[in-house]
Amino acid sequence: MSDAYSRAEQVARNYYNSTDADTFYSQVWGGEDIHIGLYSSDQEPIFDASRRTVTHLGDLMEELGPQQRMLDLGAGYGGSARYFASTFGCSVVALNLSEVENARNREINRAHRLDSLIHVVDASYEHIPSEHGAFDVVYSQDAFLHSGNRPRVIREIARVLKPGGRLIFTDPMKTDRCPDAVLQPILDRLHLETLGSPAFYRQQCAANGLQEIGFEDHSQHLSLHYARVLEETWVKEPQLRKSVSEAYLEGMKKGLTHWVEGGRKGYLTWGIFRFQKPSEGSLNFQI
Repeated sequence: MSDAYSRAEQVARNYYNSTDADTFYSQVWGGEDIHIGLYSSDQEPIFDASRRTVTHLGDLMEELGPQQRMLDLGAGYGGSARYFASTFGCSVVALNLSEVENARNREINRAHRLDSLIHVVDASYEHIPSEHGAFDVVYSQDAFLHSGNRPRVIREIARVLKPGGRLIFTDPMKTDRCPDAVLQPILDRLHLETLGSPAFYRQQCAANGLQEIGFEDHSQHLSLHYARVLEETWVKEPQLRKSVSEAYLEGMKKGLTHWVEGGRKGYLTWGIFRFQKPSEGSLNFQI
């Protein structure tokens, strides 16, 4: 195990580097935006709903432009980074722990001639390899759950944000009143001890001087998204079995079912958090 990664991160790194995972995500999600979508209907294509999440997040970043630097934590295949770079002209550091995903990210960036704007970095968001105050925006979609030390992740984000800079992220979370142990099947599959919660992120961000400027609750889309992925897995299973192991597919179907059930029972939540680091000299920060 590399000293650069925590145990939880190493588990995620090995998983996303696997041929099974790379094939599954490229065929089911399309190899672009591998995160939860905002759905207009319960039969909408996964790629379309996932891209709607990205474009909506872009709409919330009024300050983004060619002079801004963005850090994308857990960038995956880089679909979000490419959207922001091509739409707003900003420079993006796409940090991700999977070398396999990063290689695909770099290849697609070159094909779209965006490699001058997007710098893909093999690294951990628990140890961000950037100087203090380096970024105007720190952004992440559905990646923080893979950390075994989320308080450190928030400390690192606060460190690399410029004064006045913003954090915007999504993450599958347990609800603030989720009973103990009901999410154990999900935790066991991810090799985690717990998930974050809205209260946890609010407390950690406040402790690091980040002030909340908005939260959009989109919990209903979490169970819908995983149900859509499960449905597509069943539909594409004959094709997937040609290149993905039976053990992986069975584990994936079981895991997706747990996410669907947890969401429908009200144990899981998902939404868009926005925080801001106060400007220098700001004593009474107002939003």
